[in-house]
Amino acid sequence: MSSRNLPQHLTDAVESILASRKGALRERTSELREAYGRAASSSNVSIEAYLATRLPATYAAISRVFELVVEVTPDFSPRSFLDIGAGPGTASWAAVEFWPTLAEITMVERDSRFADLAKTLAATSTQQSLKNVHIARTDLDEVASRAELVVAAYVFAEHSEAMAAKLARHLWEVCGGTLIIVEPGTPEGFGRIRAARAALLAAGALMVGPCPHSRECPMTGTDWCHFKTRLQRSRIHMQAKNATVPFEDESFSFVAVSRVAHKLPLARIIAPPAGNKVGTTLKLCAHGGIDVELVASRNKPAYKLSKKKNWGDSWEEQ
Repeated sequence: MSSRNLPQHLTDAVESILASRKGALRERTSELREAYGRAASSSNVSIEAYLATRLPATYAAISRVFELVVEVTPDFSPRSFLDIGAGPGTASWAAVEFWPTLAEITMVERDSRFADLAKTLAATSTQQSLKNVHIARTDLDEVASRAELVVAAYVFAEHSEAMAAKLARHLWEVCGGTLIIVEPGTPEGFGRIRAARAALLAAGALMVGPCPHSRECPMTGTDWCHFKTRLQRSRIHMQAKNATVPFEDESFSFVAVSRVAHKLPLARIIAPPAGNKVGTTLKLCAHGGIDVELVASRNKPAYKLSKKKNWGDSWEEQ
């Protein structure tokens, strides 16, 4: 499956832009992190800081989500794509890696700075569908174009759970195949995902993931459903964050639904597997709710399989 790090030609394009916009990148990155921490609008964030730090992180998270969706929908071959709240086009760049059948891409982005940046970056792609991208500068709730694949990644942060549910229903109306919504892997981000999930299922959408069922979400209390993916930091990324570790983990929550029924896994691993000599402990979301299963080391085939599993993977051994 495709790497969760940026494609090389996108990396080259980003580094070329950053090289021509030298400035206090570290300070701007700190301001960006503070803004996102309080769910502020992206309209005033530093483009340079976003390109250096958030673009690689969101690309990694979106790619991991697409990977999990493809596992459940291997025959889905969309030709049209709506990238909602596209920013610099992150989801579009990831989508063409996973669905090479895409021929028509529309990025919906109201912020003129990000819209122009998305157009500039898309022009550097080797994918014709990206080179021919259409940019629609409209609000999320005014999207009228239809597409087989619709993705809204990291765009609901400024909205309440009720508004996230309303926007999800609107996006479902313009979706002809699969709708994917990705949010930060925080309690607040998951709250918006859970609200969107409930609204979509009520509207007749069919579950793709991460849930292995369409029942009411069993996650309660202070826990929240989220996952993590690891990405390698570039030199510029490390400089911007004053980092010493050459990688970082991006946390995310998501929901994916379809107009076509798909075979769902028996369970989904919703926490890092914990292994020792006795066996592997898996926290699972299953058809009966949340469960903790010990895969005993004496059950060699299942134990061997469990050691290869990651947070977010499906689990069929019962």
